[in-house]
Amino acid sequence: MRTMRTYLGYAAATVAAIGLSISAAQAEIKIGITMSASGPGAALGQPQMKSVATLPKEIAGQKVTYIALDDESDATKAAQNARKLILDEKVDVLIGSSLTPVSLPLIDIAAEAKTPLLTLAAAAVLVTPMDDKKKWVFKVVPNDDIMAAAILKYIAKTGVKRLGYIGFSDGYGEGYYNVLKVEAPKVGIELTTHEVYARNDASVTGQVLKVIASKPDAVFIASAGTPAVLPQKALRERGYKGPIFQTHGVATNEFIRLGGKDVEGAIYTGEAFTVVDDLPKDSPFRAAPERYIAAYKALHKEEPAAFGAHLFDSVVLVENAVPVALKTAKPGTAEFRAALRDALENGKEIYLNNGLSNMTPTNHNGYDERSAFLIKVEGGKFRLLKQ
Repeated sequence: MRTMRTYLGYAAATVAAIGLSISAAQAEIKIGITMSASGPGAALGQPQMKSVATLPKEIAGQKVTYIALDDESDATKAAQNARKLILDEKVDVLIGSSLTPVSLPLIDIAAEAKTPLLTLAAAAVLVTPMDDKKKWVFKVVPNDDIMAAAILKYIAKTGVKRLGYIGFSDGYGEGYYNVLKVEAPKVGIELTTHEVYARNDASVTGQVLKVIASKPDAVFIASAGTPAVLPQKALRERGYKGPIFQTHGVATNEFIRLGGKDVEGAIYTGEAFTVVDDLPKDSPFRAAPERYIAAYKALHKEEPAAFGAHLFDSVVLVENAVPVALKTAKPGTAEFRAALRDALENGKEIYLNNGLSNMTPTNHNGYDERSAFLIKVEGGKFRLLKQ
């Protein structure tokens, strides 16, 4: 039987926990999740919160409890949640958060507690460069450099020589910019601008005018969720007619709904999940999205978003690591957490919504360009780009 627990009065947070009753004869695996279900990151965190109920209720014969907390897109709240989950709930695994800036403080907490952390955020800085702290962190969203390299190859192939840039002023946007400024010259592309804006900004008029004034052949927007609509809409409203490229952070129906005709034609590199219906019937990349989509639609009677798939993938990685870790220790122990970390680090050929995962001691992202699919907003839908 599933149970629901609610923590009230904890720093004014809205907190929900979905779990399972545990028999005395079985060990219990506890997975703690902090996500941005409210605040600027809600477009990412809400699909994740709704996906908690789709997660497997048993792993390798062990019952599972999921404790899911809203960090309100706030780094301080995320840190409080992480400490509560580790110290009070004694979780075996920590998952979160939805945004890069909100996830960064969790690295120190997870390392200190020697508890595996699977982040749902995108920036490569969360797992690179590898060190004694980041060896406890794993990232289910493909690194910026993989996605950026794939999109740059396509941009160069279309004849673009001058690329305008506008992106978030935080770790996500700057992570992308740092990759682009290194990789773009390698394919003969010059970045003409480095304009930034905050996630909660209501206008980017000044930045967009500077981008247009630089006379780019195309524009790259390094943003995520619904805030990614703002610069694209501003560019179109001010008469820019050239190609616009986005990142995998836009993979939400809200982006299309809010952007309307202004986001038509946007191109980005994303995950198999978003274009599963366009993949060949025999593609090995279909299985994971079909599993998650079926589970989500059975519960919510609606289409899921890619950000919810990130959470599902994180637990699939745990699902693959648990049988190995159980050979060493029982859940709820430091030995189990260490064995789980080791097993996650050695996961091989795991097909996820986000791609094909092959972790190593030096690579806690585990993807290559096989996981980067070119996607275009076409007819109000995300479609696999035909080349």
